[in-house]
Amino acid sequence: MKELWKSRTLYIMILPGLLYYFIFKYMPMYGVIISFKEYNFGLGLLASPWADPWYKYFQQFMESPYFTQIIGNTLIISVYKIVFGMLPPIILALLFNECRLRWFRSIIQTLSYMPHFLSWVIVFGMSVAFLSQTQGIINRWIVDAGYQAIPFLNSSEWFRSVLISTDIWRDLGWGAIVYMAAMGAIDPTLYEAARVDGAGRFRMIWYITLPGIRSVIIMLLILKLGHIMDAGFEQIFIMYNVNVYAVADIIDTWVFRTGLEQMNFGLAGAVGLFKSLIGLVLVVSSNRLAKRWGEGIW
Repeated sequence: MKELWKSRTLYIMILPGLLYYFIFKYMPMYGVIISFKEYNFGLGLLASPWADPWYKYFQQFMESPYFTQIIGNTLIISVYKIVFGMLPPIILALLFNECRLRWFRSIIQTLSYMPHFLSWVIVFGMSVAFLSQTQGIINRWIVDAGYQAIPFLNSSEWFRSVLISTDIWRDLGWGAIVYMAAMGAIDPTLYEAARVDGAGRFRMIWYITLPGIRSVIIMLLILKLGHIMDAGFEQIFIMYNVNVYAVADIIDTWVFRTGLEQMNFGLAGAVGLFKSLIGLVLVVSSNRLAKRWGEGIW
């Protein structure tokens, strides 16, 4: 108690964050039981009868003819975002770290951060302006060059590429912030010693900077793996259409159409619990794997 009282100022500072997680993250957990109930608005959550059998909605989800397709789409899009989305922010952070012109770096940093604050509605509008088959700027260039216009937004072959590229562009600068902060914590004497030994910039990046941010890279990778079943509902829901359902329909969009629009809250809750359990398993497994290199989160 003496130690708690001595650090009371620090505990008061973290109190708002603890209250936020308790109210909005832990208290709603009791709602998980909706996955096992025949929810009725009039009776309420606790008084609603239990589903028969208790796994009714899980079975309904897994027996859906679209189960394999939406699981596959979710995993493919998530893995693509992780594989192609992890490296660009690291490269951008390295370029910022190596830039010696502070005014130029500040301008480019600001420009790279700005897309993060754009809603997906605006990003989709920009995508239409550039990629529309009839009026898009890029397709106009293609047609003027003598080729046939490409249906980027309505083609199963191109739609995933549009999703991944717009996601990378929107969060590129914002993602670099974390890596730049990690680079700022590297001991500058290491670089001075490397220069004395004759190391160039590329060698210092390879042997000092990248090992110095390795723990941050692994931490962010583990966190991304925990959300591998969240392929980006808002982005896909705004950008997809009937023509690309086969390659773009993910768990969240299917649940929104099948569960929430039809007020089947038990199904929506069951799928949410299903995703959370998979995320938990992936986070724990990846953290144990990362511990072999001594870089686990806990």
